[in-house]
Amino acid sequence: MTHHACILLTDVSLADRMHTLLLDVFDIDARIVGTVDEITATADKVDCIVVDSDHFVANVRFFLPRQSRTLVITSHRVAPDNGDLRTIAADADRTQIINALVYFFESGDEQASASGVLSQREVEVLRLIASGHINKEIADKLAISLNTVLTHRKNITAKLGIKSVSGLTFYAMMNGLVTPH
Repeated sequence: MTHHACILLTDVSLADRMHTLLLDVFDIDARIVGTVDEITATADKVDCIVVDSDHFVANVRFFLPRQSRTLVITSHRVAPDNGDLRTIAADADRTQIINALVYFFESGDEQASASGVLSQREVEVLRLIASGHINKEIADKLAISLNTVLTHRKNITAKLGIKSVSGLTFYAMMNGLVTPH
C-alpha cells in the first residue's frame, strides 16, 4: 500500500529536503502544497502532514483533529529531550530527521494521549498552565493548596519530560487539551 503525505513548509529548501527523504527513504508519495486548503481536499487520504510551526499555529483547528498524522517542523526545539517526536527542529541533520520519521510512522495512533499518561487533576492543571495561569491562580481556581499545584506541576514535568511552560503549552495544544481563543 502506498502512503501519501502533504508538505506545507515556508522554507522551500526544507520542503524539498523533506520531499526527497519521504520518497527515497520511506517510498512515500509526497507532494508540496502552498496552503492548508490544498491539504483539505485530500485530508482523509493523507497519512502524514509535515507542516511548519507558523502554519500549524495559524490553522490549529485544522491540525488538532489530525494530530496523529501531523509532524511539526519548528525553528528550534520546543522542549529539548522531551521524547515528543511529533516535532522536529528545522536544523536537525538527516539522521535525526530519518529517526524521527521512523518513530512517527511506527507509533501512529499508538502514542499515549495526555489523558492516558496524566491523572485527571494533572490534565486540569496542565490546561490552566497552558492558558497562562500562574500557580496561585491555579490553586484558587481548583480550590487546592499552592503546594498541591507545585506537586502536580512536578509530576506533569516528570511524566512528560517537559520543563518549560512553552513546551507544556505546545503539548497541550497538540493533544487537544486547549484550543486557541
